[in-house]
Amino acid sequence: MRDLAEKWSVAPDWQSAVITTPGLAIQAVLTLNQLMVSGDLDAWARGSGVDGTGVGAFGAAQGDRYAVRMARDRLLVVSNSPLAIPTGWHAEGFAVTAISAGLQVFEVEGRALDTFIARGTTLDPSQASASAALSFAGISAIAYRHEDRLRIHVDRGLAAYFWTWMEQAAGHIAAGSVD
Repeated sequence: MRDLAEKWSVAPDWQSAVITTPGLAIQAVLTLNQLMVSGDLDAWARGSGVDGTGVGAFGAAQGDRYAVRMARDRLLVVSNSPLAIPTGWHAEGFAVTAISAGLQVFEVEGRALDTFIARGTTLDPSQASASAALSFAGISAIAYRHEDRLRIHVDRGLAAYFWTWMEQAAGHIAAGSVD
């Protein structure tokens, strides 16, 4: 029987994986807690103390706890420490789902960041949009700025592919390639 696993990219050791080229530095972020909140976002904000507005694509998030807008009634809440609010349905009109295990987060920084973004998406990095959910490198992703870095969340199953894409993009950017 054929070994179908040989078709798939091998995931790097995320603890030590780093891509460094002139103008770019990329690494995985492993310590974040991620919650998906759906429903009445004003009720969420009142109950959790976390802003219910959220930043959109290329918007600037700040601090150790913030929200990223996914849709009209959906947020990705990101925190350096666990939130005290339980998962599940809340009678106030919102649901909370822990999704830290489902999304891999990467940080990209450096003077070539806008060139990197231009390789990944057609959106203008200088124009924040309402939703941070977008197509990046041909896959669904969540992208926004956090303290002068670009954070990109992708499905964990696509993280190895995305890492390979980022290695190639960084190499092309460093070489000054336009293709």
